[in-house]
Amino acid sequence: MFLNTTSPRRSFSIPININLQGARRRQTRGLDGRAGQRARAQMLVSSAGEDRAILLGFTMMAFSVLMFFVVGITVVKPYVNSNWEEASCVLMKTEILEEWVDCRGVSTVPCLRAKVNLTGPNQTAFIHFDEELVLLGLECFYIPKCQMDRTELQKEVEKVKNSLDANMDRILSCFTDRTRHPGNAILHRKYTYVDTVLALLWPCLMLGGGGLLVGLVKLTQYLAHLSSEVCGKSAGARLTSHAQDKLYRTSVQSPS
Repeated sequence: MFLNTTSPRRSFSIPININLQGARRRQTRGLDGRAGQRARAQMLVSSAGEDRAILLGFTMMAFSVLMFFVVGITVVKPYVNSNWEEASCVLMKTEILEEWVDCRGVSTVPCLRAKVNLTGPNQTAFIHFDEELVLLGLECFYIPKCQMDRTELQKEVEKVKNSLDANMDRILSCFTDRTRHPGNAILHRKYTYVDTVLALLWPCLMLGGGGLLVGLVKLTQYLAHLSSEVCGKSAGARLTSHAQDKLYRTSVQSPS
């Protein structure tokens, strides 16, 4: 009687344990599969965003190089080649020439010419508003923008002439280049040190921003890879310890 009552208990205990262990394994596999799918989806989204960020960074750096090229030709080169030094001028004469000058082949504009006396070398020279008119080879102090209305052009030039006549026989601050342009002087410098620095500021900011963006993305990828390795090692250690505990429990329960 004792053997018959105990034998069914032993025979039913092993399948129940096996079924429970199989259900737990299936549950853990399902959880691991869902976690793996979520991790894969998150990795795909993060990789797409990182690729876009890297592309944006390289695009910013490419545009900054193009801006450096444009600024170097239009601003930096004229500033480096200019040797205008500060001097003192005395305005002597202003006149509007009867012969109008060509304006980019579109129309003709009046030319306001002014003469000054350089106080240092005691020499007469044509004064210009900025160095652009000197580079164009014109003797004009000022020429208006191109337009077809001749009456408006005449009025604009006369207004500038009246403002100059108000400073007749007065000492004015001007700039001269005795080596390249000995017979010319300018009233204002178009290309200055401050303007050159400000023009170079935007390409530098764009280049630095693009490089910083690429560097941050690369750093994020490295940290993510490092954290995944650490998490993988810790998860492997947990699975190993969990499997050892199960083996120990089954070995302890089997003799009973």
